[in-house]
Amino acid sequence: MAGGSQRRPGRQDRDLTYVAKTLFAGGIAGCAAKTVVAPLDRVKILFQANQPQFRRYSGSLLGVARAGRAIVAQQGFTGLFQGHSMSLLRIFPYASIKFMAYEQFRILLMPTHDQETDLRHFVAGSLAGTSSVLVTYPLDLIRVRMAYETGTDKSHKTRRAVQRIWGESTYRTKWLRLPITNFYTGFGMSVLGMIPYAGASFYVHAALERLCRERLPAYTTIPSTPAAADAVGTAPTPVRRAQLNFWAQLLSGGLAGIVAQTVSYPIEIVRRRMQVAGALDAVAKIQVHTVAREIYAAGGLRGFYVGLSIGYLKVAPMFAVSFYVYEKVKYLLNIE
Repeated sequence: MAGGSQRRPGRQDRDLTYVAKTLFAGGIAGCAAKTVVAPLDRVKILFQANQPQFRRYSGSLLGVARAGRAIVAQQGFTGLFQGHSMSLLRIFPYASIKFMAYEQFRILLMPTHDQETDLRHFVAGSLAGTSSVLVTYPLDLIRVRMAYETGTDKSHKTRRAVQRIWGESTYRTKWLRLPITNFYTGFGMSVLGMIPYAGASFYVHAALERLCRERLPAYTTIPSTPAAADAVGTAPTPVRRAQLNFWAQLLSGGLAGIVAQTVSYPIEIVRRRMQVAGALDAVAKIQVHTVAREIYAAGGLRGFYVGLSIGYLKVAPMFAVSFYVYEKVKYLLNIE
């Protein structure tokens, strides 16, 4: 790999400007990707949560289109984007932290090019994903509750979701009641699922980028160009790393998303069911093994993969757009 044992080009490491730029690039990438797949995300959540009105549509790609038409018929076109504002409020900090944390863990674990390994990319991605979930999980729970509702009353949906979560059965001791813990229902499953999800996505994307640059540069890369001077005076890099071209970057991101979705989907199913359980029974004590048994009893092993086809339709373009926009914004901001 180019660079040998040298440090990464233009390395601002833990400089605050570098951190701010990666936060910004990650947030923009996340919002762009989430907007592209928002209608699919709404349908996917309804399928995963086994929403009674939409249960008959799950299990086929044709059902996705029918579910979309049913949503439009009930709530209008904006129904496809129900919960999207909350999704954007969550995804900007989530993606910002995820990409920034990945860059920092990558610097820590792989300070030079020749120290890069598949395992280290996987670990850096897993740690980055876990960090972002810790900060943004309450927003994700509120978004899921809003997306799960299918009524026509659109007023104060966010406030109603927050109030309902706050009032659900909560962790308590003899002296202490902690409603705030309600906003972390299913958090353990999220972390468990994030380890393979984020780890696999960053690992596969890095591996495919490396394959393109080392084995197929004539077909997949844009020639390296001299770096521009940094706006804050950082010394420019003599030559910038070759960018992947449009189709190679989109393909790398899309395949990374498909692999990540496949390895983590059963955990995702259990997590979603736990998140919406409070919407059905506010006093129920939600446990992982109970939810898993219910899923298996209702659908066997296939029950853990309900909605996977729509999941592929969602994650392939989402990861493709996310990684593509992130790399483009990084390039425009003159960071590696």
